Amino acid sequence: MVVLLIVFAIFYLYKINSMTSSLCSQKEIPDDRQPQVFRTINILITILLISTYVEILFA
Repeated sequence: MVVLLIVFAIFYLYKINSMTSSLCSQKEIPDDRQPQVFRTINILITILLISTYVEILFA
């Protein structure tokens, strides 16, 4: 079950990063601010994935 969750998390992070890239292009976010946008979104998604893992682990 843990391996499946890790594979899902990697795929999910990749998909979110590609959508973030599209968002940055569409909204014409300057290049110097893009790393900050990616970092914020990746941290929030990682927190979401960890909380999902903890919920599954203790359910």
